Order: sequence, then structure tokens, then C-alpha cells
Amino acid sequence: MVRILYSLFIINCSLTSFAFALGADGDTLCLTLEQCIDRARSQSLDAAVARSTLRSAYWQYRYHRANLLPEVSLSATLPALNKRYNVYQRDDGTYSYVHNDNFETSTSIFISQRLPLTGGTLSLQSSLDYMHQLGDTHGSSRNQLMSIPVALTYTQPLFGLNSMKWDCRIEPLRYREALANYLTQTERVAMTAISRYFDLVIAIEQVNIARQNLQTAEKLYEVAQARREMGDMSKNDVLQMHLSLLQARSSLTSAQTSEQTCRFALCNFLGIEGDVTTICPDSVPRLTLEFDEVLHHALQSNAFATTMRRRQLEAEYEVASARANRYSVSLYAQIGFTGSGSTLHDTYNRLSTNEVVKVGVSVPLVDWGKRRGRLKMAENNREIVENQLRRQSQEFNQDLFVLTQRFNNQLSQLDIAVQADSIAQVRYATNVETFKIGTLSTLELSDAQTAKDQARLGRISQLYQYWYLYYQIRSITLWDFEKGETIPFHSAKHY
Repeated sequence: MVRILYSLFIINCSLTSFAFALGADGDTLCLTLEQCIDRARSQSLDAAVARSTLRSAYWQYRYHRANLLPEVSLSATLPALNKRYNVYQRDDGTYSYVHNDNFETSTSIFISQRLPLTGGTLSLQSSLDYMHQLGDTHGSSRNQLMSIPVALTYTQPLFGLNSMKWDCRIEPLRYREALANYLTQTERVAMTAISRYFDLVIAIEQVNIARQNLQTAEKLYEVAQARREMGDMSKNDVLQMHLSLLQARSSLTSAQTSEQTCRFALCNFLGIEGDVTTICPDSVPRLTLEFDEVLHHALQSNAFATTMRRRQLEAEYEVASARANRYSVSLYAQIGFTGSGSTLHDTYNRLSTNEVVKVGVSVPLVDWGKRRGRLKMAENNREIVENQLRRQSQEFNQDLFVLTQRFNNQLSQLDIAVQADSIAQVRYATNVETFKIGTLSTLELSDAQTAKDQARLGRISQLYQYWYLYYQIRSITLWDFEKGETIPFHSAKHY
């Protein structure tokens, strides 16, 4: 019985919207709820903001991935002309200034790779320097070249913080969090679209109710005048009917203004130029959700779980950073070949080994407890974050449980609203006929009309609540319970 009444309600809403569309201009766009949601996801400003936010997160992740790859760079001086005096020490230990004019060029190419496992940097270098001496060279060659055909260098901080290793743990979580947030935002865009859509549905229905009430008020006022002439109705009741007629006209004007406001809001949100009208959804998924399943999908896909893990890692990173900054030890080692000569052939044939090993140590002797204080602050902040995440996890589970129960109860509320609307419509029709024959007071008729209007709007309101709660759960779980699959990435072509 409930399904039959609900089907009749949907048919009535559809016919009303269709009749309105026929009476409107030719460029009126008639939207279903699904079309409205799809359009909001692709064309609304809220969806554009969500895509831009995701795009920023994507390029940040691309930057992180690029840091893991070898970097190739070229450095060149083309050219350098020097005319200056340089300090020169004679054999007897005295100094004098010597005029030096030369022309120099240099070219170097570097290939460097950071190692996430150790935090060190491995680089390969090749360079060639050329110098042409200007002026009198006292018989020596004017041209001098120096080459480093290959030099392998490794730089390693010892006992320090391996920031690259931490980035490899944190950045993928940050990007995964951004993807989940994007899907959540698209579902929230759908929730906003549902609100705007049903605002217009209710506004159109209010206009229809006001128009029907006005027609009924006009007929009843005519009946009241006729009964007054026959002496079956008091003057007070006739005046009350006249007042009801005026109120019906005022209600229609107010409803039409509200309808235009809601129509403009929906068009503005969807980016539609022109007019638009709506059609009531023809069905609702009759679902009953299990909290354990809802919680499982939420913890698997929602950004909340990823955010918790990321915040924990960031707090641990701060502790590790504060602990590593107590002292600094670095190792620098280079091995390669170098050569020099007056010709390019001599430069690359007279090679000698080039080796450098250097260990640097930086240890604070007296810092008045600054490093120890920073470490304690980082450890305390980590404890605060852990307690906050534990409390937020409990609140998340509780809110999700309440939301699941509200959704499961909403289907019953919708069924009750459908029955209440049907009963109120029949009751009002019966009271109108009873009033015409003079066995019902104006107060009772007014009460029946109010109940009829509230029941009709209450039915649409319960329908709106059902869809809104359903998409609210989707925005948290990122799961389509109707199809039994994860929510697809709607805007891949825009990404």
C-alpha cells in the first residue's frame, strides 16, 4: 500500500513539473535529480575548486617523485675576461703585484642522485677549463687546459636526519589523502546540488498548493455568499471566508517569489543560462545499512584514516629532527682523474688520480639546553597529537553510527509521510464537500487545509532528507551502497 501511494505521489509530481515545463519558455531545461548531480560535479564552481585543490596536490606529489630521480645539470662560463693585478710572492718571501690578463672559459656537467636509503648524495662530474694568457708569456704557452674526465663524489651525513626517507613515507600519504578529499568534495557538491534541487521542488509545489488553495477559496467564497443570502451562514463566517481568499492570493504571490529565488539559485550553482525546472525522483533505493560495513568502508577509503597516519608520522618526524640536530657529522669522498696541458690531446692523455676524503664534525659544547628543550617540545607535541587523534577517532565512529541510524530510520519516516499525505488529501476533499452542505465550520475547514498542505510538503521534505543522508554517507565512506562498488573518479578528464 505504501509503495502504491508513493508511486501516485511521484506521478503527481512528475505531471506537475511536466505541465510547468510546457507552460514555460522554449529554452527551459528540465532536470532530473541525477542530471542535476552530474552537472554539479562537472560544471559548478565548487567542483572546479575541488579539482584545482587536487591538481595542486598532484603537482606537489610529482615534485616529490622528481626528487627521487637523477638530476642532470650543466654549468658553463662563456667567456670570462680578466685584466687585474694579483699578489705574487718572490723566492725571498717578499710580495709584489703582477699584472695578469687572461681569457677563460669553463664547462661542467653534473649528474647527482639522492639515495633515500642512506640520505646521502652520489654525483658524477665531468669538466673542462680553458685559459688563454694575454700579453707577454716569456716563452711559455699561451693556452692552458685542465680536464676532469670523470669524478665520482659521495656526500653522507652521519647520525643525522634522513629527510628523504621520511618524505618517502609522508608524501604518498599526503597525496592519497588529497585524492580521498577530492572524492569527498565531489560528494559534498552532490549534497549541495540535492539541497538546491529540492528547494526548487518544494518551491514549485508550494506554488501549486497556493494556486489550488486560491481556486478552492474562490469557489468556497461563492458558496458562502450564496448560503448567506439563503440565511444558512452568519456574516462573520462569510467575512472569514473572504479573509481566507485574500490570504490565499497573498500566499500565491509569496510562493511565486520564493520559486523564482530558488530557480535562480539552482541555475547559478549549476552554471545554467536560462530557465530550469525539476522532476521529483521516480524512486529511492530501499537500503538498510549495517554499521560495521559502513565503518569498514569509511576506514578504508575516507581521508580521515590517512590523515591520522600522516599526522602521526609528522609528529615522529619532528622528534627525529630534534634528536638529530644535537650534533652533526658528515663524510665527503671523491675519486676521479684530472689532467692539464697546453693542448686538448695532452689534457686527456696525461691524467692523474684525484682523490679527496673529508670528515667534518660539528658538536655544540654549550647551548644552554636549547637542543634538549626542542627535543622535549617535539616529544610532548607528539603525545598531544596522539591524544587528539584518539579522541577524534572516537568522535568519528560515534558520528558515523548516529548517521547510519538516521539513514536507516529515514525510510520509515518517508513511508509514514506518504501515508500521512494521502490521508490528509482525502480528509481535506471530504471536508470541502461537507462545508458546502453546511455541516462543517470554517475553522475546521482551515485546519484541514493547513494539515493537507503540511503533509504534502512534509512528504517532499522527507524525500529530500533521504537523498541528503544517503549522499552524506557516500561522502564519508566513498562507497556506492546501491551498486556495491567504490565511487568512481568522476573528473578524470579534467585532472
